[in-house]
Amino acid sequence: MKYILLPLILFGVISTYSQKSKANKIIETKDIFVTNLMAKMTLEEKLGQLNLPTSGDITTGQANSSNVAKNIEQGKVGGLFNIKSVQKIKEVQKIAVEKTRLKIPLLFGMDVIHGYETTFPIPIALSCTWDMNLIKRSAQIAAQEASADGINWTFSPMVDISRDPRWGRVSEGSGEDPYLGSQIAKAMVTGYQGDDLSKNSTILSCVKHFALYGAPEAGREYNTVDMSRIRMYNDYFPPYKAAIDAGVGSVMASFNEVDGIPATANKWLMTDVLRKQWGFKGFVVTDYTAIMEMEYHGIGNLQTVSALALNAGVEMDMVSEGFLNTIKKSLEEGKVTIDKIDNAVRLILNAKYDLGLFQDPYKYCDSNRAKTEIFTNSNRSEARKIATESLVLLKNQNQLLPLKKSGTIAVIGPLADAKENMAGTWSVATKQENSISLIAGIKAVVGTSANVLYAKGSNLDYDPILEEKGTMFGKTLHRDKRTAAELIAEALKIANQSDVIITALGESAEFSGECSSRTNLEIPQAQKDLLQELLKTGKPVVLVLFNGRPLVLKQENETVPAILEVWFAGSEAGFAIADVLFGDENPSGKLTTTFPRSLGQVPIYYASKNTGRPLGNIEGKFEKFKSNYIDERNEPLFPFGFGLSYTTFEYSNMKLSSSKMNTNDKLKVSVDVTNTGNYDGKEVVQLYIRDLVGTVTRPLKELKGFQKIALKKGEKQTVTFQISQEDLKFYNSDLKFVAETGEFEVFIGGNSDTQLKEKFELVN
Repeated sequence: MKYILLPLILFGVISTYSQKSKANKIIETKDIFVTNLMAKMTLEEKLGQLNLPTSGDITTGQANSSNVAKNIEQGKVGGLFNIKSVQKIKEVQKIAVEKTRLKIPLLFGMDVIHGYETTFPIPIALSCTWDMNLIKRSAQIAAQEASADGINWTFSPMVDISRDPRWGRVSEGSGEDPYLGSQIAKAMVTGYQGDDLSKNSTILSCVKHFALYGAPEAGREYNTVDMSRIRMYNDYFPPYKAAIDAGVGSVMASFNEVDGIPATANKWLMTDVLRKQWGFKGFVVTDYTAIMEMEYHGIGNLQTVSALALNAGVEMDMVSEGFLNTIKKSLEEGKVTIDKIDNAVRLILNAKYDLGLFQDPYKYCDSNRAKTEIFTNSNRSEARKIATESLVLLKNQNQLLPLKKSGTIAVIGPLADAKENMAGTWSVATKQENSISLIAGIKAVVGTSANVLYAKGSNLDYDPILEEKGTMFGKTLHRDKRTAAELIAEALKIANQSDVIITALGESAEFSGECSSRTNLEIPQAQKDLLQELLKTGKPVVLVLFNGRPLVLKQENETVPAILEVWFAGSEAGFAIADVLFGDENPSGKLTTTFPRSLGQVPIYYASKNTGRPLGNIEGKFEKFKSNYIDERNEPLFPFGFGLSYTTFEYSNMKLSSSKMNTNDKLKVSVDVTNTGNYDGKEVVQLYIRDLVGTVTRPLKELKGFQKIALKKGEKQTVTFQISQEDLKFYNSDLKFVAETGEFEVFIGGNSDTQLKEKFELVN
């Protein structure tokens, strides 16, 4: 145990040097401690620190006999992931700090993506709140609960920009925009890590997937990514850099290739960009088996690709054990250096030191915290509130919503009584049985004021094999063996008894997520057939849409009077959705991804560029020899930033403080926003900029600011933004970050399609 006490002893020695700052003392103490520890390590022990296996067969009471435990005892493991609970983790940590030669504690990681047992909306839904305080708070609660259960490292946030909804992991990211994605990246990292990693309520964050993972060809998971560097820097890199600037402690490499070299072996990416350009000081971990998978990419055998990864700047190998089993040979053959190995080991030990694990390896193993800080009423209440702000009202014809808590209400659809699906994908710590289904939430919110009837109406899809693929990991929808006609007949029977019909349709939780790419973005046909039969009743229909990606809703938008986008809203989903449906909460979510009219428009995003032959008419009419489609309009069904409210907002009196802006000045932009409807509500006021002339072509619009404001019925507020030179900068063809003089347009409104604009000129 002497090594655990060493940093405290060293701190006393170092503190005698009064001329040094406190910060320098702490850094020097860590450096000296880690250096002294590394001097005692054998090569095998060093390589062990670079090895991150999954927990495998470890169960409570059997840790000492597991294969992973034997490797830990031999110093061959630096951390574990996918092991949960204080009891199990303490048992395994005990092996590391009491049975190994050097008593080095382990990292314990988990995919804590959008909450722990208290589960928040999936990340794409969280982004639709446009509220950085709420997003940060969700990460704080996730860190509190995970750390109370022994976890000290999360593989989150995922900040990959994606503009192709065919890709399933759209659900795990924050949408299509680099500016908004950067703000969310900062909020998540700060929420997880706080201002002091040595606190037992904070955990190490890992930003992923570096880099460009959200742009695979054909939207197919793990597929090739190929793009220009100017697009990388302007559109895809910013959220990763924002996480680095926020102090994220670790980075996960992506599976895809970048410039023809897999990211996991890409030295330009991991060393030149990440460390030299951005100044990252933490460690890089691979994704699951990514090192061994590079053999399939065709760049070498396991020894070769392991050496390539280490030399590129990757420090920890997840599952492949390529570092553990081949790097010694590569060292002997001169293919890697001991300095490279030592640097990797140092970075991992630094992280353990920062987490306070050398001072107290059991700091995350307090059984009292596990009993009192997980899935608490307080945390659930906050999750319910956050979930209400993630819902997006897409249509509300004749103010059908909010519904009255009276009469008879039919709740119909395969997602209506599906609590196992409410938390959505990547909810590995969620106890699905505790989640609140839509039907349960509605019954709780309306109480005895209304009669609530239920029918399933249809299965998820006519194809049982496809449904099985979309309901993995215990997310079953309990497939009904009755015929489609029988299911619809039952639904129509209760629909005809009701005053209003709530239909719960869309995707199941695992229809999106990792390796859930789709070529069809419409609601499955079985559900579309059910919806059409319900519409024929003439009763008012509300579509409650569950999904993890933008869907093609052209038909539904034409026929259904009200559409509420609810994504997968977490463990409190049923309560939150009901709160909004019945007006206890006014929806305020705004889309962070563009919804296409047709699959053929994909990829589609608001910050596109003009062509030399842009379509000139605003009606979307086809023009020969212009950039458009023969069979479809250019514009999306729902634009980025779109979202309705039960009230209405009017924008007026937009003003600029000047028509010219010096490169050292700041320009003020103001607009009056008035709540002109009948409800109190919240509005996300969005500011966009267009650079009219550049040395390289520039997007039609770019988000550069937003504010979420609350206005009471009839209230007016002046919202003010500041534009600085930094907001006008971009990477030019030389990859220099510059602001170029000339004319700019600035837009303000409630979504990216706003036409309220003014002009200004940037001058020297």
